[in-house]
Amino acid sequence: MNFSIRPYQNDDDYWRIRAFLRDVFLCNQRREQSWQVSRLDYWRYFGNEYLEHYALDQALTLFETADGRLVGVVTPESRGQAYLLVDPDLRTPALETAMLETAETRLAEPDEHGICRLTVWATAGDSLRTRLLEEREYHKGDWPEVQFGRSLAVAIPESAAPPGYTIRALGESAEIPARCWVSWRAFHPDEPAENYLGHDWYAGIQRCPLYRRDLDLVAVAADGELAAFTTLWYDDVTRTGYFEPVGTSPDHQRKGLARQIMYQGLRRLKALGGVHATVAGYSEGAIALYTSIMGPSVSRLERWQRTL
Repeated sequence: MNFSIRPYQNDDDYWRIRAFLRDVFLCNQRREQSWQVSRLDYWRYFGNEYLEHYALDQALTLFETADGRLVGVVTPESRGQAYLLVDPDLRTPALETAMLETAETRLAEPDEHGICRLTVWATAGDSLRTRLLEEREYHKGDWPEVQFGRSLAVAIPESAAPPGYTIRALGESAEIPARCWVSWRAFHPDEPAENYLGHDWYAGIQRCPLYRRDLDLVAVAADGELAAFTTLWYDDVTRTGYFEPVGTSPDHQRKGLARQIMYQGLRRLKALGGVHATVAGYSEGAIALYTSIMGPSVSRLERWQRTL
């Protein structure tokens, strides 16, 4: 297969990539061997806009056949990392090698010691990519992304919020500062409050094309404090929902709030016509929670690292 390589050009490319990811996700039986649309949106409108600050034409590289068919995309998610998003029916060693070469050229970053490194992600058991990574002297690192999928044909347990709590959709704009603060507390429990970055970033979340406030869920304590949260991204083309993020304030943990808020999300997703839900995690606690709700993990995304 002959293919050409070019950088991202404009929003037309963005919508083409989104359509490509939908096709690939379904071709992969709803497993994230390449990204879902929601992950691309989340990276562009939040992760990149507020954290990484790539120019899109520097970050995204498209691989196309002679007739203009998109067959692969190379993208970062954070600095010094690369994801190879590829059509499983058109994968070849030549295409994967070109994608790796592009990632090494465009996405490798120096660390705090000035040493240039790149992390490339590969699904466990992907023999083609693993072989090419080993040939290029990559070494498998720690902290794989453990991925879960759950059919919504499986019964969702009837459940309710713990006593003293209510689970509902996020309120109007006046509640956004509280939503951002509980997120900070959940993911930065040991950092001082003066490091808190405020709430401007939530505008990026709400600009994502798949954002729905009725799927932006919070658990609220009796005194009105937001205690836990999740955002469920529903793609009605693939009929799949993706939980990102899920968290609980340290002041309200070990009460089952994350479990109940995810069950609420699954019920809402099914009511919308969804047939599948996904989530992924790295930590022992997150993996235990997701296993209890989603069942056994379906795949692992492994990080392979190389010094360039």
